[in-house]
Amino acid sequence: MKKRLSYLLSSLLVGSICFITAFYSCSNKPPAKPASNKGFVASPAPAIEQDILYRINKHRQVSKLPPLLENTAMAEEARQHSVDMASHRVAFGHDGLNIRIKNISGRVTGITQVGENVAYGSLTAEQVVNAWLKSPGHRANIEGKFRFTGIGVARDNHARLFFTQIFAR
Repeated sequence: MKKRLSYLLSSLLVGSICFITAFYSCSNKPPAKPASNKGFVASPAPAIEQDILYRINKHRQVSKLPPLLENTAMAEEARQHSVDMASHRVAFGHDGLNIRIKNISGRVTGITQVGENVAYGSLTAEQVVNAWLKSPGHRANIEGKFRFTGIGVARDNHARLFFTQIFAR
């Protein structure tokens, strides 16, 4: 079991985190672009998105931090970014973050800071949250002084899940 978990974590590809002024990046390469997007299935996956939020807030509670509040505008941006990565319209990572920030700022007043976590793979909510918590940069977003969050998940035509969590205050 321990060996399997170690293999899973070593094969997990977790994306970099972006703050408005600071970037943490990973050197893992994104999946190869498929010959076509035929068969691509966008999967908003509300159950896994809610499970991720539950696990993030459970961790924040244990850390004596207030829960993150789910924001519809942020969730829409996160979901669209996951769909764009899954369909290879954008590379795995944070391409277009400035546009997402602008879109969110236009719909959620008073935003002063934004962070983003991304990941992909055949992962459960528990696995992706645990992987983010083991990464100092991702953990910094999860434990940051953020108030709002939006989570989006999409599935590509190879059944890989793409995860985006946006944080804001």
